[in-house]
Amino acid sequence: MLSALCARTQAQTVTDKIVATVTNGSRATPDIVTYSDLVWQLALEPGRPFSATPGSAALNDALRRLEDQLLILQEARKLPSPDTPEAVAQLDKDVQDKINELVRAFGSRTALEERMTHVGLSTEHLNAIMRDRVAIERYLDFRFRSFVLISPKEITDRYNQRYGSLRNTGRIIPPIDQVRDRIEDELREEKIESDISNFIDTLREQPGTEIVVLNAV
Repeated sequence: MLSALCARTQAQTVTDKIVATVTNGSRATPDIVTYSDLVWQLALEPGRPFSATPGSAALNDALRRLEDQLLILQEARKLPSPDTPEAVAQLDKDVQDKINELVRAFGSRTALEERMTHVGLSTEHLNAIMRDRVAIERYLDFRFRSFVLISPKEITDRYNQRYGSLRNTGRIIPPIDQVRDRIEDELREEKIESDISNFIDTLREQPGTEIVVLNAV
C-alpha cells in the first residue's frame, strides 16, 4: 500500500521495515505492509489512545485490518478506473471529503496534524491512504450496498423483538410506521457488515491469496 522506508517522529527516527506482503494472485508483485503503515493506521483512529510506539497487540490488530483492506483493494483494482476529467475531479473531492471527516472526528485539523507529525505521516501519504480508502468504499458500495434488500417480515420481526416485551407495561410504544425507516436502515447496515465480513473471509481462503508475515510486530 505504501512503500516508505523511513518514518520520522518529533523526538526520534524510527527505522522502518517490511512487516508483511499481501497478494490475491492477480498481480506479479504483492503489496507490502511496512511498520509505518501499521503505526499510521493506528494513529488515524480517533478513538484510540495515541502512542507513537504502540504495543504488539495494537500492531497486530492494525496488521489484520490492513491485510483485509489490501485484499479488497486488489479486487477493486480489477475494475476499470474512469479517467475522464469529471471522474478525476470527483475522486479528488471524495478524498478531500474523507480527510474532512477525519478532521471532524479528531475535533480539529490541529489535532490531526499533531498525530501526523508524531508518527512521520506526511500530507502526501495521508492523501494516498485516503485514496485507497475511497477506492475500497466505492468497491464495497458497488458490490454490496446496492443489492441489499430488507423484507417487510424482517422489519416486523425486529420491531416485535425490540418492543414486544414492552406491551402492557404502561410504557409508550411507537407504532411500527414511525420507526420503520430506522429499523430498515439498521437491518441494512447489519446485513452489509455481515456480507463484507464473509467476503473478506472468502478472499483470505481463495486460491491465490498469500499473506506472508516477514517480521513479527
